Amino acid sequence: MTTTGQAAEHEPVARVLPMLTVPHLDRDFDYLVSADQSDDAQPGVRVKVRFHGRLVDAFILERRSDTDHVGKLGWLEKVVSPECVLTHDVRRLVDAVAARYAGTRADVLRLAVPPRHATVEKRPPPHLEPLTPAPVDAAGWSVYTGGERFVAALQDGRAARAIWQALPGESWPARLAEAAAVTVNSGRGVLAVVPDQRDVDRLHAAAVDRVDESRVVALSAGLGPAERYRRWLAVLRGDARLVIGTRSAVFAPVADLGLVVLWDDGDDSLAEPRAPYPHAREVAMLRAHQVRCAALIGGYARTAEAQALVVSGWAHDLTAPRQTVRARAPRVVALEDSAYAQERDPAARTARLPTMALDAARAALTRGAPVLVQVPRRGYVPALACARCRTIARCRHCTGPLSLPSRDAPGALCRWCGREDAALRCVRCGSDAVRAVVVGARRTAEELGRAFPGTTVITSGGDAVVESVPHRPAVVVATPGVEPVADEGYGAALLLDSWALLGRQDLRAAEDTLRRWMAAAALVRSRADGGLVAVVAESAIPTVQHLIRWDPVGHAEAELQSRTEVGLPPAAHIAAVDGAPLAVDALLDAADLPPQAELLGPVDLPVGARRPAGIAAEHPVNRMLVRVPRDAGLALAAALRKASAVQSARHDQEPVRVQIDPLHIG
Repeated sequence: MTTTGQAAEHEPVARVLPMLTVPHLDRDFDYLVSADQSDDAQPGVRVKVRFHGRLVDAFILERRSDTDHVGKLGWLEKVVSPECVLTHDVRRLVDAVAARYAGTRADVLRLAVPPRHATVEKRPPPHLEPLTPAPVDAAGWSVYTGGERFVAALQDGRAARAIWQALPGESWPARLAEAAAVTVNSGRGVLAVVPDQRDVDRLHAAAVDRVDESRVVALSAGLGPAERYRRWLAVLRGDARLVIGTRSAVFAPVADLGLVVLWDDGDDSLAEPRAPYPHAREVAMLRAHQVRCAALIGGYARTAEAQALVVSGWAHDLTAPRQTVRARAPRVVALEDSAYAQERDPAARTARLPTMALDAARAALTRGAPVLVQVPRRGYVPALACARCRTIARCRHCTGPLSLPSRDAPGALCRWCGREDAALRCVRCGSDAVRAVVVGARRTAEELGRAFPGTTVITSGGDAVVESVPHRPAVVVATPGVEPVADEGYGAALLLDSWALLGRQDLRAAEDTLRRWMAAAALVRSRADGGLVAVVAESAIPTVQHLIRWDPVGHAEAELQSRTEVGLPPAAHIAAVDGAPLAVDALLDAADLPPQAELLGPVDLPVGARRPAGIAAEHPVNRMLVRVPRDAGLALAAALRKASAVQSARHDQEPVRVQIDPLHIG
């Protein structure tokens, strides 16, 4: 019911931001605050307002004594809760992210502030004893050049920023937990963002050994609404000093933030799939810049974006000396190109498991150690083709790719719609014979079981993820990112089907391949302990050479240089504008693009890219790329943001999706 009482005596006007999805309404609105609402209606609280006749959620941004609105003001309908859930720092961050990614503040707020759970909010907060700093042994950082100075800077509360190159075999959760504990002991908060729940669990286990468990909070999408909101409130109220979470946790309202940590920034799961599609690395950088706090981005490999931060001087290198790297790294071997090698093993180039890979596995099993086998695809046979003409087998109903879910499956299964095709026949030549285009982890496990009879074969991937394996002979087949940790390290690792990773038509194919390979190879024992990594790829490939030398920094430098030469991110900013051809043209015509802007396209929407919401499946979708120099990125985002608002207000165009620096350009 609309409030009609007396207006508040002090600052009777509330400036609010309604949670509206359309770009042209991404602005502030003024409402009157009644006297009985005044105490609770403070900046940062949730309210309900009447907007065009309907009740919508909103946040109060500020209280004012006057308004620049001409006409009669409406009243705040309701103060949902007196809890100030939108802090000043998070509000600034939301504004910056919306500006960086040409999005609306309402869309960013949905990522930053979780839905309210009234029952949890009304519970009294637990009583916590004052935090007593415990000594932290950070000697593990001493092996890195500048590591001790970085830890000292955290102790002193200085805004040190580093790109950390973790050594092979390094316990990254332990090192990150040490850096976090040092910062917490200095009286400041820590925010750590990792790719997935498995990483959250590992870092949380390491953190509670060094920081009081009551002050450590783990946030992730897998928590239920009540538990997630309870933990988020603990962060908001200052009870939690160390927050660990997945990508959306980068917005967590950590009080007196002293350190932002990001692990494995090349992982795709750190890119938000919802508008405005921010990347956790960029949000973490914005946050560190705004609050002037320390930042640490780490990984076994390195992205071109992380290397660009070092080159620009925003962060410094945190790497180990080469002699230390060589001592810690396993020996890496690849297919040889010499005539002698081809004569010795003529099938090596075409075999999925050449002799050198099988020999490496046998040697490790003989020594009593487990062997890791990394396979790029999960499932049994995730892609099929005609055995006669090699035409890819597709579903007759939705044209999705057909797969074979198991050895005894009665027919092929569509990976898109789930329909089964028991009488598969090629649409081109009519043959009913099929062959595997890609072999998945389960099929690989079967093949290795036959190759090593009597040896235990363990599969990790999909819904059956194995966390760790004991030190005993076993063959562990895993997809990238879910490799189990071996208690005493793997004796060997086989990296199969390299063509499936390196052969992708993607800007980041080489970078992502090296990242996945190094993550698996880092689990293998050192060269001195007999650790061996066999990569089934030609040794002349540059990415393979960087793996052999264990040189992720050199690979990142080469990636950055090659992208700079052709004007691709991170050397430039690129906006991908997807939509119906006429709608894309209309938006770009309405945009006041920077003078340096270069239009590329249009082209068809790349294969695998999601269609913009609201466009019928039978309608064509185009992609236009807009490229500008790096210093014009904010101007480009502002122009597209304003044009989107203009087009949204007209209501005569189909929806258009704008993505700034998308991971996959196509």
